[in-house]
Amino acid sequence: MSESEKFFIRANEILDRLEGYLPGNNRLDFNTKSANCWSYNASSNKLEAIVRQTDISLDNLLCIDKQKHQLVQNTQQFLSEFPANNALLWGPRGTGKSSLIKALLNRFQGDGLRLIEIQRDDMKKLPEICDLVYDQPNKYILFCDDLSFEEHDHGYKIIKVMLDGSIKQTPDNVLIYATSNRRHLIPEKMQENLESEFIDGELHYGDTVEEKLSLSERFGLWIAFHPFNQEQYLSVIHHWLGKHMGTDTPLSDEQRQAALQWALEHSSRSGRCAMLFSRDWAGKTGLAQL
Repeated sequence: MSESEKFFIRANEILDRLEGYLPGNNRLDFNTKSANCWSYNASSNKLEAIVRQTDISLDNLLCIDKQKHQLVQNTQQFLSEFPANNALLWGPRGTGKSSLIKALLNRFQGDGLRLIEIQRDDMKKLPEICDLVYDQPNKYILFCDDLSFEEHDHGYKIIKVMLDGSIKQTPDNVLIYATSNRRHLIPEKMQENLESEFIDGELHYGDTVEEKLSLSERFGLWIAFHPFNQEQYLSVIHHWLGKHMGTDTPLSDEQRQAALQWALEHSSRSGRCAMLFSRDWAGKTGLAQL
């Protein structure tokens, strides 16, 4: 190979890398066989394949059976070409909201389900991302974790229009699944509720509250998550200890006491808290046995 040929090959490689950073060139390589999920990179204005995705499964998500059933059914409708809704999963931190969405990908990726993760600040790019996937054969969930807005953040108005209210229709092969610690996504103040009034025996919210509620109402499916009670929390710990330590024996009094103390220290009896305790206990036990 001549020096000139080597030069042009190298130049083409550099141009290929630079192309993704140019405006209007946020194309996605759908031929990446090893990837079933992508993330949107705002700095380069493109979608990037995530090759090493999480291995969480639906079977590892305990004590949220009702929530799993609702979202699995909605996703199956979506994959089967039946009508399905955008979904908002809301509730306290660590209760399994985002894990449930990621587990759906692992369950249904063989059926053509794909996931695109988008940061809240990049939700304004939804129309461009939809344009990328509208003619693709798979089904795409656009996933935004921890979607919420502060009092004077008007970015929610853009997303509200995109969810339902824009002239441009969302592609049939796209759904939006979002998680939030807030049911209504935007903080509400007591003073705003004073605008409400009774008309013909019915409560009517004031304009301020109605505007804030209008965003979450664009999601057709609301799924609530709640903190675990003590027995649910301990049952999740039993499950994860069995995974980590290869045993199915009941929790000892020492383990129960340590687990409850861990929950007090972390101010949470959530699935995440249970998993972290189990990892800590199994790790310390394994190290002590060396």
